[in-house]
Amino acid sequence: MKNILFLHDTALSTPRGAELTINQLIELGIKRRHNVKLDSLRNFEKTKKLISETDIIIYCSTSRCRFEIDLIKQILKINKPYIKIEFDYNFCVRRNILCTVDKKITNCCNSEKFHLYRKLFAKANLNIFQSPKHYQAHYEFYGEALSNYFIMPPTVFVDDLKPSNEKINDTIPFFGDLNYLKGGKAYAAYAENHPEVKFPVYGRNQLKQVLPDNITFHEPISNDKVLQILGKIETFICQPVWPEPSGRLAAEAFLSGCNIIGNDRIGTFSFDFYPNDKVRAIQEMKDALNFFWIETETILKKEAQKSSENLGQVLVYKSYGGLGDIFFAIPAINKLAKVSKCVHFAVAPRLVDFFKTHLTQVIVINEEVARKEEHLYDNIYELGNYPAFRGYDLPHALKFPTHKKVKQHAISHYIDTVSKLHISIDNKHEKYPYFKRQKKQQDYFVVHHGAGFLMKIWPTEKYAELIEKLRDIYPHLKCKIIQGPNDPNIDTCFSKPMPHVTYVKGGMEDVGRAMSGALFHIGNDAGITHVAGAFNVPTVGIYGPTGPGSWGSFSENNEIIWGKQGVCNIRCNYDVILNCEHKICLHSITVNRVLGSIFKLLQKAYPKNESILKVNPSIEIEYTENDCLILLNGDDLFLEYHNRNMKEQVEALLKNETILDKEDDTLKMVVDVLKQQNVIFEVPDFL
Repeated sequence: MKNILFLHDTALSTPRGAELTINQLIELGIKRRHNVKLDSLRNFEKTKKLISETDIIIYCSTSRCRFEIDLIKQILKINKPYIKIEFDYNFCVRRNILCTVDKKITNCCNSEKFHLYRKLFAKANLNIFQSPKHYQAHYEFYGEALSNYFIMPPTVFVDDLKPSNEKINDTIPFFGDLNYLKGGKAYAAYAENHPEVKFPVYGRNQLKQVLPDNITFHEPISNDKVLQILGKIETFICQPVWPEPSGRLAAEAFLSGCNIIGNDRIGTFSFDFYPNDKVRAIQEMKDALNFFWIETETILKKEAQKSSENLGQVLVYKSYGGLGDIFFAIPAINKLAKVSKCVHFAVAPRLVDFFKTHLTQVIVINEEVARKEEHLYDNIYELGNYPAFRGYDLPHALKFPTHKKVKQHAISHYIDTVSKLHISIDNKHEKYPYFKRQKKQQDYFVVHHGAGFLMKIWPTEKYAELIEKLRDIYPHLKCKIIQGPNDPNIDTCFSKPMPHVTYVKGGMEDVGRAMSGALFHIGNDAGITHVAGAFNVPTVGIYGPTGPGSWGSFSENNEIIWGKQGVCNIRCNYDVILNCEHKICLHSITVNRVLGSIFKLLQKAYPKNESILKVNPSIEIEYTENDCLILLNGDDLFLEYHNRNMKEQVEALLKNETILDKEDDTLKMVVDVLKQQNVIFEVPDFL
């Protein structure tokens, strides 16, 4: 038994074509032994829960749903099959396309909703339209996004039709509220021209005009009684103003043998069985309900088969790029693992042990061995490097479809690339490839002052000065410096002995052990900074010529300093970087700016720790007798003293990071403002 969920924004007790059809579909689905539910879209959290529990969604009308936009986004992002049954023109805020017949109406659509509906149609397992005319109207808006579609004739209760050989010619009824869009004015005009005929309306009057006396109003009636009346009358008027998607009443009148006074806006009359083939019309209407469930069950079977299919034994190379680029590719590789029998990830021999320790969803192997055993794999993929600096000349190379088209992190480009390989891979980056950290962080932080490309490093003497300042602030914390074989020698840059500093000079296993217990990390745009990201260590990343947009630090808590902004307008490439003499993008970054970013990072990363107040060391202050002006990164904040006591309190806070009177409400307000402006921080003391 499959779970089927219908989403519709109107009570099914409403006697309209859409609701009658949905009732029929649900009734037949239950007979076919499905667990069918209807959600009337009143509570978004309830709707999301029902969606998560169903096997297939039948998405009907939602224009009256107050959370329609969020609902569409939810449907688009989850991996659930769905059928879109279109009863109106739901992409339009008016629920119809009156603008196509009334040129005075413009700008009637919500652009976000319009484009979301295109995605909704394009990704549906099946789109169902009410008539050829209904489909064509949508096609003119959306084209090939509707390629997967079926046109379903109105599901008239054909067995309940009651056509009579004797017809009444003095009565022409109207079913439903008499309004403009449904052709109320044309009906009233016909009534005025035929005073000898009775015109009973089974609904309310919604026309703002004087009506002739031969129009009378009555309570709405059931569909069964509608069919009884249609079977007896000779003439039926159906002249809607808006393009009627189907016109179930028109179909019922046609099959009941009525002469129809209509127009070219009735969807039912665009079927080729109209007006001369009632027998075929009845058969197609009978078959429509069964066809819907046959298609639904076929989709469910295909989804079950699809979920069992996988890419088999997969080999993934990451043959080009630095250490950091490997970490950017890991989320994409993990997504491949979910749709493969097994994924072998080939890396350089020196990295095998490190990645074997920390990657749990794939098998890490030596790339030299892998190249000799490629015949063992069903699929081989080369992720190369983003962007493809060497082009795509590597064997098995995948192309990056979003390169130069979408501004996003390199992680997302890798995911977009592998998402083309299997229908079940979505291109959403849900979380970073965190490796397991030690359960309790140790009493040290990590610094890496080097980089594989030395042109990207912040001056080593500034790193030394920063470490000395951190020693004064946190005398109880140790510092571990990652010292690679090609990194600058920082030891000679210290102005005094640094007994709390130790060096990590071993391989990646040693780097991993150091990083997994660190309180925070400071580093350049380099692979070790992305090792910190893999362990989710709070990180300050210092960037110069290379922008952080695609290659930024990706720890959950991170601060990125890009020295190029507002300092240098030259567009950097490899040759420009090599020939740049001043390196102003890096040299312009002050120690105090980095220290301020560390304070901001720690405040964000450790909000539950006991804290101490620290003033942002990058601020400049101009004091006067009655006020002070605080300058920070080109912005200024003006504080006016209310009295002598406030002056003493504020100056004590800014000079000594001390609040003298913690009960003073005015001072509390000032402190809150200074926190919001990043003038002062509450940083953990780590004691």
